[in-house]
Amino acid sequence: MDDWLKDSDEVGPSWLTVDLAIFTLRDDQLMVLLVERGLDPFRGMPAMPGGYVQKKENLRDGALRELAEEAGIDGSQLHLEQLGTYADPGRDPRGRVVTVAYLALGPDLPIPTGGTDAARAFWAPAARLGDGTLTLAFDHQTILTEALEEVRRKIEYTAAATAFCGDTFTLTDLRTVYQVIWGQELDPSNFRRKILNTTGFVQPTGDQRLPPTGRPAALYRRGQAWLLNPPVLRATTSGQRG
Repeated sequence: MDDWLKDSDEVGPSWLTVDLAIFTLRDDQLMVLLVERGLDPFRGMPAMPGGYVQKKENLRDGALRELAEEAGIDGSQLHLEQLGTYADPGRDPRGRVVTVAYLALGPDLPIPTGGTDAARAFWAPAARLGDGTLTLAFDHQTILTEALEEVRRKIEYTAAATAFCGDTFTLTDLRTVYQVIWGQELDPSNFRRKILNTTGFVQPTGDQRLPPTGRPAALYRRGQAWLLNPPVLRATTSGQRG
């Protein structure tokens, strides 16, 4: 290390953490997983689940461990990917803490159970992230707001919407995912046409779901494609794109 770095007052210790932006659909609402902090700083405030990465674990393993410890949820079956790195010098009052945020998506995830330094864990409507009724610890409001927009964008261009469904699903189930996440009503016929015309997005199972009333609905599973061509685009104020 250069001498000027060793002697500089601007250089201090830094720590690495992981935080998880976890979304699911429960009762036709998009929900985000939060924990109530049991320790200072920000004791009693809601925050994303997460914590320090241990010396001998990689980032993904650290994220899965923290999810299990703080919320009692097994993340191994979730769609899990890195969202971004957040390193603002003032984001944590304890010192220079750099966090790698993960985005996780899953279908109708269970009620969480708080553990370790989380006093409790709970699902909150994602709509509260933007309505001014939810104040989060650290910079987690910023991270989760960016994560929510990433989810909205991601289901346009990838098959990520299927991560909110079970192994098999109807096109109505899939349309509900899009409607809830985008906050838009979608025409059933147009949606069906777009989904079935997007190569590799879904594939029929050959089975049907028998509803209590009405006609049986065909069941599908996710196809081989991840990137969607053509994409399934959101409506704009001037009408439907694409």
